[in-house]
Amino acid sequence: MLKIGEFSKLSRVSIRMLRHYDDIGLLKPAEIDNFTGYRYYSEEQLFTIGRITALKDMGFSLADIIRILENYDDKEKMEAFLSERQAELKKLSEETQYKLMLLETARKRLRKEHTMSYSVTVKTIPERYAATVRMIIPRYEDEQKAWNVLHSECDSMLVPAEPCLAGADFFDEEYKEENVDVRIWMTVNGSYSQLTDATATAMAWMRDNGYTMNGAMFCIYHVSPAQTSNPDELVTEICFPVE
Repeated sequence: MLKIGEFSKLSRVSIRMLRHYDDIGLLKPAEIDNFTGYRYYSEEQLFTIGRITALKDMGFSLADIIRILENYDDKEKMEAFLSERQAELKKLSEETQYKLMLLETARKRLRKEHTMSYSVTVKTIPERYAATVRMIIPRYEDEQKAWNVLHSECDSMLVPAEPCLAGADFFDEEYKEENVDVRIWMTVNGSYSQLTDATATAMAWMRDNGYTMNGAMFCIYHVSPAQTSNPDELVTEICFPVE
């Protein structure tokens, strides 16, 4: 058995903290002398105090550590505890990086010799073709996620208009701290105004000839916007799986 001072040295935990652990039920001494009140710890408890210290270093509260130690031998529950804490720390890291970016931006503005001026202009944007993606993003600062989807899906098929306009529309009725409904868009060349008529013609043919669709419609681009900027040169084959 180890006296509390010896246990403190070996575990690198202060006597004050060991007494606190005892008071809250996190780590009880193995024995307490009824006459002197001295606390004694077993050598095996060095493993337990090591776990406590490791969990504290990960940012778990003492209340959490009590609950975790009760389930320490359950691998599934331990995996859940650690995964949840990892996600919390990742979110905290992202929030910290965002705040650091704001601070750096503010410092750069302070170093500028002149203040930025703004002007207001009324513009009329003409009707245009656009590639769009509407999705729910975690926060306003994560708008790039939607742009990544647009580029990954459309870069091989669409030619940006000249000049190319790009923007974002926000559909929530109020400011959202998370789960933001956004649609991003960029103007592109190309016209598919006749696709509806072509689709209607194919559907009528299937009806008249006793066919029904048994799968999702798809298109084959024989001459795509990636090959020509002239809408009249586009050649698209509309396909319907049938039975």
